Amino acid sequence: MSRALRPRKSQPSYASLAGIGNDNNEAGPSTISLDDNSSGSDFTPETETKSRKSRGVDEKEEGDEGDGLSDEDDEPPEKLQILSSKPSGPKPKGRVRKGKGPVSVVKSTVSKPTTLSGSFRRQMYVLPTPSVHHRHRAVPLYSVPGRVERLVSRPSLFSNSEVVLTNNFTMNATIIDRLNKAWGYNVGPGPIWELIEDRAWFKEAQGLMENERNRRPKVHENVFVPKGWSFLNVEEASMYLPTDDVTTEEGNFRPPPEIPCSFGPFGSQTVRATEMFTAFKMADFIPNSSAHVFNAGAPAWGIDWCPLHPDTREENGHTYYLAVGPLPSPSHSPEIGIRVHRPSRACIQIWGLSSDVDPASTSRGRKGRANTASEPDTGTMRCELVICIDSGPAYELKWCPLPSPSVQTIIGEHHTPRKLGLLSGTFEDGSFVIFAIPDPKDIAPPEHDRTGPLYIRLPEPVLRIEMEETCCWSIDWANSEVVAIGMTNGSIGVYDVGSALKQVDDISSLPITDLLPTHYLNIHQAAIRALAWIRAPTNDRLGEPRFDEDPIVLGSGGSDGVVCLTNIRSGHGSVMNRTRDVINSMSYSPYGGGPVTVDHDDVVKAYSASPKMLGRGHMLVEPSGPVWSISSSDFHPQLAVGAADGTCTTTNLLRSTRRGGSVPFFAHKIYQLDYNRITKEYRMLEQFFPQETQDRGAANNPNNIKLKNAVNSEQGTGVWPREVGVQRVVWNNGNGLAAAGMLASATGSGLCRVDVLSGRWLKEKSVKMPYGGIEDIRLEGDNVGYDMDVDYDE
Repeated sequence: MSRALRPRKSQPSYASLAGIGNDNNEAGPSTISLDDNSSGSDFTPETETKSRKSRGVDEKEEGDEGDGLSDEDDEPPEKLQILSSKPSGPKPKGRVRKGKGPVSVVKSTVSKPTTLSGSFRRQMYVLPTPSVHHRHRAVPLYSVPGRVERLVSRPSLFSNSEVVLTNNFTMNATIIDRLNKAWGYNVGPGPIWELIEDRAWFKEAQGLMENERNRRPKVHENVFVPKGWSFLNVEEASMYLPTDDVTTEEGNFRPPPEIPCSFGPFGSQTVRATEMFTAFKMADFIPNSSAHVFNAGAPAWGIDWCPLHPDTREENGHTYYLAVGPLPSPSHSPEIGIRVHRPSRACIQIWGLSSDVDPASTSRGRKGRANTASEPDTGTMRCELVICIDSGPAYELKWCPLPSPSVQTIIGEHHTPRKLGLLSGTFEDGSFVIFAIPDPKDIAPPEHDRTGPLYIRLPEPVLRIEMEETCCWSIDWANSEVVAIGMTNGSIGVYDVGSALKQVDDISSLPITDLLPTHYLNIHQAAIRALAWIRAPTNDRLGEPRFDEDPIVLGSGGSDGVVCLTNIRSGHGSVMNRTRDVINSMSYSPYGGGPVTVDHDDVVKAYSASPKMLGRGHMLVEPSGPVWSISSSDFHPQLAVGAADGTCTTTNLLRSTRRGGSVPFFAHKIYQLDYNRITKEYRMLEQFFPQETQDRGAANNPNNIKLKNAVNSEQGTGVWPREVGVQRVVWNNGNGLAAAGMLASATGSGLCRVDVLSGRWLKEKSVKMPYGGIEDIRLEGDNVGYDMDVDYDE
């Protein structure tokens, strides 16, 4: 007996459920036309939630109880498109208008909002946004007790600056708000000297943190320059210096050739060939320029300013020292995770920027005072010292953030020179090394010609850290005692180097090589290229900051495109952002209250580390090429960015939060390096007009006619020679308020540059400072009720 089959019933189609009828039930492709911006997926969320009334749904009808729509939506109706069809099948549930006429489905034809580089609205935080027109101001992470120093007059680089004590930025909420707003009206490439303030925190601070001597004291004075160093002549040192890629007939590499580059205003540039270890002033080509250009001989990945104590700066005649670590040759390409065997010859160069005028000649006499008043002293750049090492070229160089000099002593028969500071770095042999750098002025023989550098060899460092299974790649100091090292296997090692350096008490001590990490965390799945400590103190059980403990939060970014915030006490990292690009750099800004790093499509973005606004951020600048380096300052909110397209750019972190205000969002291009592949010549362009960066809200607004009509004058190819990339930028963070505007940068050609930048108010011609003056901004005087001028608030 055959089994009776279940009778076949017709099933409603998806088209009928959606309210789209089809008279002919023939097979074939769909004839429904989707709008260009639709992905074709039923699971794609709409860009905005429409209100019930905009879709023609009657709120009083009982058949639409399952809609789940709220009556609180009051968004204006968008441009609609009605697709008509005849109803078929059972009554559909959903957003269908009842009544006479054809059934219609509402679809939006407004294109998805686009930002600077495309459509990306991904957010890694879940906090609600009060308004789409709301941008958050920087929130300080902690309150600083006491007062701080500020400048009284425009500072000079090579003399003592006059300072006065004032209220610090966390004295009360009014000062925080006024300072943040006042910094927002800076439209110059550098800092405004009236507002400069040291906001850095180190646990080594002694007593009240009112002056620089207490806030940044001397550390590691017990560590001396180890014995065994020796002088080298030019021929002996040539084996450690950068070379050309071309060999001689004997098979030796030739010295690096001169770099021909055009300098000066656009249209009237002059070609100048620069040899290795030579420097010149940009004032020779552009009047009133304070920049200096020098040739390191090869591309430099490591560059950093040496922090000096106020007493040491005065003894050295206010000379500023810059450490530069060049690669062995222009074509040298290090491989991640592949170490070289020692000895691998390389060098570290110590450049000095000193005054042109003898202090003795200007201290007395009218003539000296007249010259300094009419002609500003821009200084002279020269290579003071070349340190020959066996650890390979430097991947990254960073001085100990606090001054670490030592006095000149005689131990037994050995004459120990004064120490300039402790210089750390990661090198191609896979190690992290700390060198004790001697003071160039203390070891220079009387017959030394200052037109050329001194060559010395340091056979051994003070401390060396090596891992058997991986290589050291990136570093960042939390203070003078704790350092974090990013590994090529995605791990982070935290080391207490302070306890080890305190045990060094003899110049004949062997290098410390057995130091173990206090924390070893697996955070990333690829090499860690960027590290930045969130330099904020921890809190006790009552919520009060503990200024005597080390910071515990660390930001990191790697080749996996992930940005993490890690509490080293918890042992794991929290993902803050994911991108498709390699995170090459990260910097912590005490003015921004969080890390600044690279978002997708080469966008530089500042994030907040405050518990109230954790993970929030806003875009700052978008270079035309991949970002190589980011640097923020402890003294001001100006951010420096070096990119692969040859540009060195600065922008303001504390820009105004109001859309459509009178203060534009400027990005200042300090210079741009170009390279002609045919003639093998470079040119350095500068004196660019400030570029107004697009506001994210304005870019997302499809009705912005001004943005539609704006013509983008920059048309890039997306491909640049490797020689033009600005591979490292760094602000001077360790030499007081006067040197806060000094910016050093290194390029892939071997040309390096030092700029002294300053800012200006939006209405500088009318000498109109917000709130009436710096005294009212910091609430120093009796007139504390002065409100911001109306012109600045609009």
